[in-house]
Amino acid sequence: MEFQDVVRRRLMVRRYAEGPVDPTIIDRALDNATRAPNAGFSQGWAFLRLDQPHDVRRFWAASTDAASLERPGAWLAGLMTAPVVIVPCSSKAAYLDRYAEPDKGWSDRDETRWAKPFWHMDAAMASLLILQTVTDAGLGACFFGVHAAHEPRLREEFGIPDDHDPVGVITIGHRVAEEPDATSGSPTRRARTPWRDVVHHGHWGGHWGGHEGETGH
Repeated sequence: MEFQDVVRRRLMVRRYAEGPVDPTIIDRALDNATRAPNAGFSQGWAFLRLDQPHDVRRFWAASTDAASLERPGAWLAGLMTAPVVIVPCSSKAAYLDRYAEPDKGWSDRDETRWAKPFWHMDAAMASLLILQTVTDAGLGACFFGVHAAHEPRLREEFGIPDDHDPVGVITIGHRVAEEPDATSGSPTRRARTPWRDVVHHGHWGGHWGGHEGETGH
């Protein structure tokens, strides 16, 4: 696809058609993920890849309470049809270690030096590259969070180490054929805010005036 088509076609797909996913697409998505921007080239991320049916079932069992698993609502039931689950994780330790190295000029691993948690931000940007890559391949995907109460069980089930934190979950699969662009959830109830309404040009109170040939406010 053209890049603009990828951007516009990327949706949070919450229900998938039957059929396996070509593993080379997942390989490509994960390779692309490691090309995301990352502070100091710390590369403080890791990805739990679950693409075998028994492992996907283990994921849902570990990340969902028993009652919901027995009688899942429409949202959960749809996501559980995905044949591939990726759990992107961030490593704060990798960033603290990297910035204590001589070329960065800090002599300690003091977390208060960081105005924002770049380890999570960079893992999130890597996750977006996964979403865009599978969209480019004609697949669907959805990013959602891990419920805090279930994270310890998820860690134990899959051996996620203490120095890595799941930042979310990505389900991947084939889009439903009769609904290639269908989505659900909040986008069906809320309009997309025009980009000009959220751009502050030159000053926070400044509105976009447009370039020549464009219509501004």
